[in-house]
Amino acid sequence: MTLHRRHFLAGTAAVGGLLAAAPESVAAPAGAEDVDKDFLAVLTKAADGRVAEVLDGRAAAIAELTNQGKARWAARSLRLLVSVYVWADADHHHDAALIAPLTELADALAAAQFDDGLYDQGAVHSPPDTGFSIVDLGLAYGLLDEDDHAATNGVRATLKKILLKAGKGLAEGGVHTPNHRWKICAALARVNSFWPNDSYTRRIDAWLAEGVDQYPAGQYSERSATYAPIVTNPSLLTVARLTGRPKLYACVRRNLEATLHLIEPNGEVETVHSRRQDQKSMKHVSEYWLQYRALALRDKDGRFAAVAETIQRRGKDQIFDETPLGDFLAEVLDHPELAEPLPKATEAPEKFTFHDKECGLVRIGRGAARTSIFGGTDFPDVRAIASGLSTNPTFLKWRKGEAILDSLRLSPQFFSTGHFRAEDLVRTSDGWRLSAEVRAAFHLPLPPQHRRSDGQYPLTDDGRFWSAMDFPHRPKQWRTLRTEVRLRESGGGWDLDFSVGPSEVPLALELCFRPGGTLGGVEPVSGQADTYQLVKGYGTYTVGDDVITFGPGNGSGPRQPATVDAGERYSWMAGSLNVSGIRVLITGRSPFGYRLTLR
Repeated sequence: MTLHRRHFLAGTAAVGGLLAAAPESVAAPAGAEDVDKDFLAVLTKAADGRVAEVLDGRAAAIAELTNQGKARWAARSLRLLVSVYVWADADHHHDAALIAPLTELADALAAAQFDDGLYDQGAVHSPPDTGFSIVDLGLAYGLLDEDDHAATNGVRATLKKILLKAGKGLAEGGVHTPNHRWKICAALARVNSFWPNDSYTRRIDAWLAEGVDQYPAGQYSERSATYAPIVTNPSLLTVARLTGRPKLYACVRRNLEATLHLIEPNGEVETVHSRRQDQKSMKHVSEYWLQYRALALRDKDGRFAAVAETIQRRGKDQIFDETPLGDFLAEVLDHPELAEPLPKATEAPEKFTFHDKECGLVRIGRGAARTSIFGGTDFPDVRAIASGLSTNPTFLKWRKGEAILDSLRLSPQFFSTGHFRAEDLVRTSDGWRLSAEVRAAFHLPLPPQHRRSDGQYPLTDDGRFWSAMDFPHRPKQWRTLRTEVRLRESGGGWDLDFSVGPSEVPLALELCFRPGGTLGGVEPVSGQADTYQLVKGYGTYTVGDDVITFGPGNGSGPRQPATVDAGERYSWMAGSLNVSGIRVLITGRSPFGYRLTLR
């Protein structure tokens, strides 16, 4: 049953009355029994609770807009205030005290907009960054227009000018990253829904004609738990709904299906495989909330309903990465069907194995235990560390209840080439295999035909550093380091068999545990904060009743120093790859054969 937005804004009490009064021959709006009142109550309370914070931060948001050209904070602040102003169930419904702040924010956004309709947001006259704000302002304008309260006539007029002015810049401008395309499409779809224009739809068509950057298993090309829920998924849903492109729902559905296997019991989402900055940070499923809800309702999918119900049940007692809990209200008011009751939830499987071949990621669930095995960095293909590449050297993560091993890495000191990064991830008869080969060269004299009497050779790259040596034309003596890691489930945990050689180099296994637990059986490493070494026997990491046992130790001494070599690509820039947490090193020397047990 379709929920009409104008009727819906009248509040949950009014919705049932409208249904009762509707003639049988007219499609009636949904009744009270067709609205999830608990869901709306959570959002309404959270949105009302955000008003004081938004009003207190208004001056700072406007200052950022005026001084730096950054519109997002001001636009999102306006969106939040609009949501509680138009929503009949909110404490601030038609609150006259909000008109001045709304006017101030709208006027400041209009004044900061360039003649081409764009904002800066850290990049000069940036179409994609403008798109983020226009999506919010378009949503706010639509809610005010449906509400049609005389007190907001001035705010609506200002927003209309901003949106129309931005339309041209968005329809002609470019992007930096894959997700920017879909945000611009969403912004143009918003503006076009009010004032149709062929230039808007032509630009949407042009971007979509490039194809959505999605792998078969469901991840988008950036493989990011930041940009999928914050940009790509909501943008595609908006374009699908406002421009009649139902095929885009399938893209979002596949992404949500893939994400199902990445969600930890505590609501974190795996990020080790990401190509963006979140590959070394934690993200949370709360950002996916309305996407899971939308597809659960559209497809009657109990799996998605279970995720949405869990997020709703946790409410404010969870981490919201980008979107505060109360800010979701505006999206539901804009799309009232999101407030319909969810289908029956389907219990998540206690045991699963999910192999995402495109990302080189395996996720394994065993009750309260979760494992991530990663062998899909971009480093073997491009031999570079750069923004937009997957380079995280963590190849195993394991959590046993509350005891969490956030990272397992291997760092050989081989010509300062840095951490082991697998070139493949292969299923074996009893588990999984990761492997890589790294080579470094000693360069011999140039052949006669490439010698120069003036000694002026081109500046070239030997794979580790640059020098005026004409490296490509030199014969070479190679040194090689081959690494293989075989992983097998055993005894409720894991056995990992390492084989490293033939070159003889020191190496260190680095286990990094989540802060908050207690280590046993290890000794501190001098001069390195929160760093320990397991020299002999087995170590333990304990959080409450959950214990991870690891080992055995592999000795110590000057020929196997307790250090981690991140590689010259980092050290030259005084960079670091240290994982945040409690680190334990197990050292050795290749040729290296060793079994690490995790229980």
